[in-house]
Amino acid sequence: MALTSKERAKLRSMANQMTAIFHVGKEGVTPEFIIGVRDALEARELIKIDLNQNCELEVDEAAEIVASRTGAELVQTIGRKFVLYRKSKTKKEGVL
Repeated sequence: MALTSKERAKLRSMANQMTAIFHVGKEGVTPEFIIGVRDALEARELIKIDLNQNCELEVDEAAEIVASRTGAELVQTIGRKFVLYRKSKTKKEGVL
């Protein structure tokens, strides 16, 4: 399901107040990292991820990898951060 421009704008504004809860380091995107992101998306639906300076991936590349492996939508990239959204399968009241 692709996000509409209104939904994306709402998620971007919500993400402005968030801090990054995950950091991609020099190891890159590991299977353990993906498991953690999946769990966080299920619990929160909207998360922000930061790329450390020693990460060899570009932010767009890392965001695409994480989004595709978690089934999430890429909301935005800002500098070395990116925001992902995925509707929870268990929560009745979601972010959107």
